[in-house]
Amino acid sequence: MLPFDPSMEARAEAPGAFRSSAAHQGAISLVREGITDILSRRRLIRYLVQADLKKKGADTLFGNIWWIIDPLLQMAVYVVLVSVILKRSEPDYPLFVFAAILPWKWFSSTVQDAISSVVAAERLIKQIHFPKIVLPLASEFAGVVGFAFGLIPLVGLMLAFYRDKLSLWLLLIPVVAVVQFLFTMAVATALSAINVFFRDVGNVSRHVLRLWFYLSPALYSTSAIESLRKDNPIAFHIMTANPFAILFESYRNLIYYTTGPDWQGLGFLALVSIVLIGLAILLFKRVEPSFAKVL
Repeated sequence: MLPFDPSMEARAEAPGAFRSSAAHQGAISLVREGITDILSRRRLIRYLVQADLKKKGADTLFGNIWWIIDPLLQMAVYVVLVSVILKRSEPDYPLFVFAAILPWKWFSSTVQDAISSVVAAERLIKQIHFPKIVLPLASEFAGVVGFAFGLIPLVGLMLAFYRDKLSLWLLLIPVVAVVQFLFTMAVATALSAINVFFRDVGNVSRHVLRLWFYLSPALYSTSAIESLRKDNPIAFHIMTANPFAILFESYRNLIYYTTGPDWQGLGFLALVSIVLIGLAILLFKRVEPSFAKVL
């Protein structure tokens, strides 16, 4: 059996007359074209996801199992920092922080992979015409597979130490994950296009993501943000507007508090994410014809 060649698959998927310029197309037309590119290239996206997972598995000793090991190691670091050194933590803190680490790892790794996805395909882009928007989208779907792997240590942790937290609410994790996927898709698609023209985006994003994590209620509860309302109202409004304040709280409700998610917050975030996806696709399709020249 011959090894998979993304360029061969892209050639098979490429339309007969690929549009070389988007200058004369309207915004709605570009967004519609981007959505059509995504829906009509499902097979190409699937192959790119498989290639990405295979590459990651071959590049490290533990391969894709790292998705199981890494969040547990991160959990151990934060438990030692917050519970042992700072002596400030919630009850059952390992599960409390793990419920935030897992979705954050999904988001941060997906964004980082998507940022470099177009630049990494430089040779492919210069050789043939195909809708480049499938490149960041493949990184996003690969991240979903990684997140699914990460649910294994979550279940193991709960079965071993927190059986009292097991409930049917856990079945709603995919609902929260869908909202996170929509938000991640918007961020990743936009940044992947910007990085083609400004290569420092990848370096800057690492620091921004680190700051974003600490400004999110990951190591502390959302109720702790309330204490900032009077003393630091600017920080309070920034932190409450953070999408991960909604996402982390919803994941924690299902996993840690054994109650329902923040339905109102999730609904609002889903609507905002859909609008952002449209804007991200518009940006991507607008600058896509220049990729081959810049790369």
